[in-house]
Amino acid sequence: QVQLVESGGGLVQPGGSLRLSCAASGVQVSISTMNWYRQAPGKQRELVATISSGGITNYVELVRGRFTISRDNAKNSVYLQMNSVKPEDTAVYYCNTKWFGLGCWGKGTLVTVSS
Repeated sequence: QVQLVESGGGLVQPGGSLRLSCAASGVQVSISTMNWYRQAPGKQRELVATISSGGITNYVELVRGRFTISRDNAKNSVYLQMNSVKPEDTAVYYCNTKWFGLGCWGKGTLVTVSS
């Protein structure tokens, strides 16, 4: 059974930084494509960043250059470093992967960017 547990969300001022973590069990992040999604109030969930099993990263244009996705194979965890955050980054952030073709999601962690 796959479990993804996000942490690290909170209140941050515009221009600040935050690091989100996703602890995985039941799946090896080193051989899986791992994703971070976010869902802002009243909006659809959107893909933010991806890291492939080969370590290739991709980002949605809105966060490219500000966010960095990474993983620690020894800790079986994935991270999202968020720098220069903006109010429009306010959302619940979710960790995601596929396991035998089925989408697996954590419960999310709330990030609020406000002064």
